[in-house]
Amino acid sequence: MWFKSTWTYLLYGLLFGQKVSAIDLQIDDEQSVKDAASQSIYGMMTWYKGNETGQIPGGFPDKWWEGAALFLALLNYWHFTGDDTYNDELSVGLQFQGGPNGDYWTSNYSSFLGNDDQMFWGLAAIQAAESKLPDVSDGHSWLSLAQGVFNDQKNRWDTTKCGGGLRWQAFVYQSGYTMKNSVSNGGFFQLAARLYRYTGDAIYKEWAEKVWDWSASSILMNNKTWVVQDSANMDDDCTTPGRIQWTYNYGVYLGGAAYMYNKTSDDKWLTAVNGLLKTSLQDFFPSKFGGVMQEVTCEPSEQCNNNEVLFKGLFSWWLAYTALLVPTTYDTILPKLETSVQAAAKSCSGLGNNTCGVRWYMSKYDGMNGMEQQIAASNIFSSYLVKYEHSGNGPVTSTTGGDSKSNPNAGAESNTDKNKAKPVTSGDKAGAGILTVIMVASWAGLIAFVLIGG
Repeated sequence: MWFKSTWTYLLYGLLFGQKVSAIDLQIDDEQSVKDAASQSIYGMMTWYKGNETGQIPGGFPDKWWEGAALFLALLNYWHFTGDDTYNDELSVGLQFQGGPNGDYWTSNYSSFLGNDDQMFWGLAAIQAAESKLPDVSDGHSWLSLAQGVFNDQKNRWDTTKCGGGLRWQAFVYQSGYTMKNSVSNGGFFQLAARLYRYTGDAIYKEWAEKVWDWSASSILMNNKTWVVQDSANMDDDCTTPGRIQWTYNYGVYLGGAAYMYNKTSDDKWLTAVNGLLKTSLQDFFPSKFGGVMQEVTCEPSEQCNNNEVLFKGLFSWWLAYTALLVPTTYDTILPKLETSVQAAAKSCSGLGNNTCGVRWYMSKYDGMNGMEQQIAASNIFSSYLVKYEHSGNGPVTSTTGGDSKSNPNAGAESNTDKNKAKPVTSGDKAGAGILTVIMVASWAGLIAFVLIGG
């Protein structure tokens, strides 16, 4: 959580109160927007150590899914700018974390992984295929890595309660095991939709329809009001929603519906795109804050944790790709991105080196820095480049230039064993305790860093 006190504000005022320049963004100049994206990406990569000797490519031991968020930002940046500066690190990290079975279920992290964690790596893999990142000659193809994640999650579809759906967590000893949530199910839906669009294989269409229809029949997503709830507890058969509102819950469903409409031209998906878009733009671009994109649940109260700081950045590129895939939404989406990208540029004025903050709507640096802030800002800068997207440069498929190799059985050889719920062992409990200690210690260190000025 954010921590602020009178002394903290005073210290920031003394250290950083001098006038500093923000990222110089000329909104109608394509190169200026690319330069802004380049600056924020550079700041993001200063936090990445996976390319250093002795470090783990793509690895963030206490926040593994954030590696996927970082690589998604790199893919988004490369797609819209053409700058391949970081493609070697991107390729090595994405491949390394794929694991021996090619499904992003590695032994280093599998004891505490959730379905949403694995899903984000699957989305990174399919985006690599759609962006034509060259396959690695001696490793798993990007398409097969996405297929491996799909196969794992398909086998975890749970009908014991709530009529279906993915659980939030994968193992019985995890606190979210008895919950079904939107980001896991919406992400699985989007992954299936993108695999269908890329390969044309009907199995992915079948599952995209299945996950969508279940979500719409549950309390997670209302296909009349287009409100997306965060979660539901299986203890009461998913009848009581967790009503907290997050941008990325809308984004996973919106993006998946956009891919399905682009592939099928079915009005069902256009209705879904328009409905989700209308509700999310109303809720997360509040007029009282200048219409700038905001994580409304936590930003005004300064309560966003590191995970939550990432959400609106992810949402921004789902908006950009929706504008590409469903052209009728472009004129609605672009002005929202434009307002937010200008505010984000002004927020990137910290620490004398254009460090980006959290609350873009303040149009100035808010004193909070970290990898997550840089990822989010990088995504909004890159996503705004949809304005300059050249014809035919959208996400490819296997029939429009995509050449990543398919393996429909990826990950399947070990699905049976790894999808069984494991009993809780003393080692598992100890491991969970160690992780808690690490996270608490890291947080204490962050507070100390803030209080003494870094």
